Amino acid sequence: MSTNSHAHPSPAVEPLSLSQPRGIDQIVAGVSTSDGDGVKLTRVLHQPLQQRLDPYLMLDAFSSDNPGDYIGGFPSHPHRGFETVTYMISGRMRHRDSAGHEGLLSNGGVQWMTAGRGLVHSELPEQEEGLMEGFQLWLNLPAKDKMREPWYRDIQSPEIPEFITPAGAHVRVIAGVSHGVHGAVQREHTEPLYLDITLPPGAEFAQPLLDDRNALVYVFRESLYIGSAEIPTKRMAILANEPGSDGVVLRAPASNHSPARALLIAGKPLHEPIAQYGPFVMNTREQVTQAVHDFQNGKLG
Repeated sequence: MSTNSHAHPSPAVEPLSLSQPRGIDQIVAGVSTSDGDGVKLTRVLHQPLQQRLDPYLMLDAFSSDNPGDYIGGFPSHPHRGFETVTYMISGRMRHRDSAGHEGLLSNGGVQWMTAGRGLVHSELPEQEEGLMEGFQLWLNLPAKDKMREPWYRDIQSPEIPEFITPAGAHVRVIAGVSHGVHGAVQREHTEPLYLDITLPPGAEFAQPLLDDRNALVYVFRESLYIGSAEIPTKRMAILANEPGSDGVVLRAPASNHSPARALLIAGKPLHEPIAQYGPFVMNTREQVTQAVHDFQNGKLG
């Protein structure tokens, strides 16, 4: 399936049934914080959960129609050793980096950046009013790729493959594969799955997942059920790792007043040591110290 001509969802796909869907391990509220130049956000996946949700390192959610919460943006800052995935639901953000990449992230678009051996970049709002809403996900790199060449791609909204199920679920496939639809990005070692799912009241959506994958669901409109457990809005459910499980079923309560919307994110764990100091994520403290030294000496990009 082409990834360059998806201004409209593809025809409905066939329904799937799972024999042993996963339950929920825990529900996480996230931590209110600020980053960059005072941008207010909720850190849903933070450092204590990194091993549990390997290969993912961080998930930030931001949503505000108050310019004071976002107008400062994220001025120039370094990264090394992982990938950043920024998904803009609403708003406009300009990316520039030391490798010469530049792009405008806007409604429904994704910015996928592989920091690799290192670069310095900025993400600054190109709006002075209105709603700014989106997510930033950090995806780890395997040890052998941490010092690879940096890479960057702007994925505009029409380039993200979409489909609709017979139950009316509208699914955007940012990464991985869902119901035979290949996402905008594929990765060999971490095999990320990144779906944005909109579910009308009473509708279900089933997604196959191998039982060795770590997975989370972040609900950001209305609420959803996984099994008998309800996930309220602005909460992350960490899916249980159950041997023999074959996926997850999301169900929107019939009592919802409007469609529920959630991110389903899963990946293949790397099972490697994680050493993090701010924007540097390596495998050892010595490598992190080297990253700081390289940044201080102007060697990142």
